[in-house]
Amino acid sequence: MNIEICAENINAAIEAQNAGADRIELCFDLSVGGISPTMEEMIEAKSRLNITTNVLLRPRGGDFVFSAREIDEIMTGIETCGQFGFSGVVIGALNSDGTVNMPVCRQMVEFARKLSLSVTFHRAIDCTSNIFSALEDVISLGVDRVLTSGGSEGAFQGADTIARMVKQASGRTIIMAGAGVTPDNVVQLIEKTSVTEVHGSRIAIIRALRCHEQK
Repeated sequence: MNIEICAENINAAIEAQNAGADRIELCFDLSVGGISPTMEEMIEAKSRLNITTNVLLRPRGGDFVFSAREIDEIMTGIETCGQFGFSGVVIGALNSDGTVNMPVCRQMVEFARKLSLSVTFHRAIDCTSNIFSALEDVISLGVDRVLTSGGSEGAFQGADTIARMVKQASGRTIIMAGAGVTPDNVVQLIEKTSVTEVHGSRIAIIRALRCHEQK
């Protein structure tokens, strides 16, 4: 089981690394669901972390319908992540009708691949008009994983949908459960969904899951 911790600053990232996280999602301002980290945080992360680190590239909170300027900002972020040698990027964009913006997302994914970056499609999928159709679109882009709460406020509430997404993906991409993952629900969430990766901000989920695995 892989545990990804979303860290909104370098101190949180180092704490997660020391606690035994498998991967860090570097971001900023979790109060709005996470946005792109600052350049200063990225520079410090590269100098102080020795763990697989993916960078969230989201210009702002709110919806995932981005302007041309915001898309350019994401593309610049992808280039910076490649230059810095990060492991991957976390991206996504939607149309105003709630479908995946395929031309823009394909451009992002192809550019990331040229820079040898892994790609996670973030929780924009939870805001789509049909999460199962959107999953097929995202899989066709060739992403490595999809972060989702199953379209619900939290992953535990969306566990039935996440389980369906895991079956639908059928190994074509990784479905990673995230949002509201706690030490109290992480084991049951995994059992209900069959996910192989979980995502959360609470370091204690690492200890809870590792203790369970040792039983």
